[in-house]
Amino acid sequence: MTKHEWHEPTEDGDIRYVRAMFHAGRWTYEDTLKSEEKWHSHETLPLRDLEKLRELLWNKYQRGRVPHAHVLHAEKLIAKAKGETAE
Repeated sequence: MTKHEWHEPTEDGDIRYVRAMFHAGRWTYEDTLKSEEKWHSHETLPLRDLEKLRELLWNKYQRGRVPHAHVLHAEKLIAKAKGETAE
């Protein structure tokens, strides 16, 4: 399993943590706020988060930490979220 995490500030001054995990050929997603104790699972991520995941994966790929297939899979998810056909 590979786990990718990042955080970003929210408009109300809290910090949002996002976690994307790839295991057995599928992605799972979770997020939480710093002020909360529980992680919340999601079927998919919003487009903005998918683009952030793709950027994170690309940076890790360039350092040899993830396979290029993960980057390509993230690009397919982005195309699907935009309503485009991914080849």
